[in-house]
Amino acid sequence: MARIALASDHAALGLKAELATWLQDQGHEVADLGPTEAASVDYPDYGYKLAQAVSGNDAEFGVALCGSGIGISIAVNRVAACRCALVSEPLSAALAREHNDANVIAMGARLVGSEMAKACLSAFLTTPFGGDRHQRRVDKLGNPPA
Repeated sequence: MARIALASDHAALGLKAELATWLQDQGHEVADLGPTEAASVDYPDYGYKLAQAVSGNDAEFGVALCGSGIGISIAVNRVAACRCALVSEPLSAALAREHNDANVIAMGARLVGSEMAKACLSAFLTTPFGGDRHQRRVDKLGNPPA
């Protein structure tokens, strides 16, 4: 089972709690990086916190959630060691792992229901990186031209 860190903003607090319980029930080690209350927070703060956990190897994978998933995914992707994919259905989640070796999945709580979020997360966690021709491209993601 995997070590998975979750972070959200206030808009995704309920989805984060539901996914954390679901992941624990499946035997994963889960770290909830916050927030814990419904007061308004800034998604970049939690996106950066999640990116630190993944890039620092405190977690193998991350789950980034906000209202749309867009803002927090942008924040996570500011950290070169993270490859965060914003998804809304399982095929994109699987392809993010297989082709891009994504280590963080982002979803929008206002756009994706809990059952779809679980389906996306399941596809993400069970799909291995394809390696081979994809490795060359993934290497370039961490080394943008100057």
